[in-house]
Order: sequence, then structure tokens, then C-alpha cells
Amino acid sequence: MLKLVLPKGSLETTTLELFRDADLEVRRSGDREYHARIEDPRISEVRILRPQEIPKYVEEGFFDLGITGYDWIRETGADVVEVADLPYTKTAVGTVVRIVLAVAGDSPYRTPQDLPEGVRVSTEYPNLVREYFERLGKKARVYLSYGATEAKVPEIADAVAELTETGGTLRKHGLRIIDTILESTTRLVANRESYADPEKRQLMEEIRILVQGALLARGKVLLKFNVKEERLTEVMGVLPSLKAPTLSRLYQEGFYAVESVVEKKGINTLIPELVKRGAEDILEIPITKIIVR
Repeated sequence: MLKLVLPKGSLETTTLELFRDADLEVRRSGDREYHARIEDPRISEVRILRPQEIPKYVEEGFFDLGITGYDWIRETGADVVEVADLPYTKTAVGTVVRIVLAVAGDSPYRTPQDLPEGVRVSTEYPNLVREYFERLGKKARVYLSYGATEAKVPEIADAVAELTETGGTLRKHGLRIIDTILESTTRLVANRESYADPEKRQLMEEIRILVQGALLARGKVLLKFNVKEERLTEVMGVLPSLKAPTLSRLYQEGFYAVESVVEKKGINTLIPELVKRGAEDILEIPITKIIVR
């Protein structure tokens, strides 16, 4: 059985929803409870901890499997197996976040090369930032930030290195991005010793299939409808699909049944267009998992 650790904080809600859709619902006594359980014979223990801590805890064997950000794997230098890339954030699926270098909007610095020697940088990622400035060949004084990093420019720091999805918060605080230090996505990671165990590795693979299947289904629905054979080409001209639509002849001669997985976004304009082109008896069906081999 596997010991699992999930992230608290910004990724928490999306992660718990994802596991619910994967039929691995996380149950706990309250929103602030760190101990949880999943009613699944493959999982013996569940903890919900800060993503900053998870890579090292997995490396050290406190947990067999965990979810954290690539940024924290790099920042902590944890030696873990990256089982799967799970590109989701607190607000969206299929996106990445960035650790960016930002300065005050009225700063004369336009590029990292413009920054002075000994530049003061505030960040939650001191190791990544030191490595970054070493690559630039520039000396920097890096200060660990415990939050409200944006508020430290310009009195305490000349620049900040901050995690952002859109850059909106930085702009709101009057900051301007001048470089990207790292792009990051959410990762499913495993302890190396556990991953080397064939039995545990098989359990991890089963969990990965379920979680990735639930993630792939996010924002998608199954469309089913009938269409006359002579109008099939018209319909197929506007019908999107994950791979290719499924067609089957109906018992009623001259009709096809069509099935296709499509994005939920835009379905409000797609369905009327399908009707216009001859689609009949349309069903829109929610999807919770898509398993692709």
C-alpha cells in the first residue's frame, strides 16, 4: 500500500477535486485537517502538507507518492522520480506558472543584464535565484521572503523573483517583469526506493492512470447525435474531436450515429451549428475520465 501526500494551499482545492473525479475522493474531518483518508485498497495513508515540503519528504521516504510543483523540486534539489506531469494550476488546466524576475515599473532596469552588481533580490526561491544569477555571471544579494514579496520593492529589494500565472498581481503592485527564471507545472513524484519496488510501482501506475484520466477529461463533454447520411459531410466539417469521431450505422437505413469528445467551452455555439447542418437527437454527456493509451 502507498503513503500519499497532497499539496495544501493554492493547489489544494483543484487537487482534491481532481482526486474526486478520479474516484479517489479525499475525506477528512475539516478543511484545516492535515490527516485524511482515501477509501482505496492501494492507499494506506494521506497527508495534506505545504508543497514546499513535499519533495524532500518523498525523497526521504516519509511518503511513497506525492503531488507538488516542479518549482519546489528544483528549489529543494530533491532526488525523486517524476511519475507524471499534471499541467494544472489553482485556476486552470493545461497551463504553466512561471518564476519571474520583476522590478518597479519606473525602474531604469529593462533586462537582467542592466541590474547592478550586488542587486538585492527578495524571493521564496533563494536557491533557484542564486543559480540564476550565477548563470548570468552577476553578483546578487538574495533575501528569503516569507510572503508579501511584492511589497519589498524598492525600499528593501531592487527586484523580486516571484511565482506568477498571468503576471496580474505583479502589475497590480506596480512591478514589471524583465525575465523568466523557470517555468513550472504540477508533478506527481515518487520515492526512488518505492518506485523500484515492482508491486508499489504497479500501484503508482494505477493511480497515475486515474488521475491523468480525470485531468484529461476536465473541460470536455461527450456529444452524441444522429444525422442523415447525405448530411454527414456537412456535420463533420465543424465537429471537433479528441482523436476522431466514432460513426456507426443506425438500424434505420440512411442514418448514422455520431459520438465525439469535445471541449465544453464553445459548446453553446457548436450545438446550434450542428443542428443547422442536420444533426438530430443531440445528447451532451459529462465526462469524468478519459484514459488514453
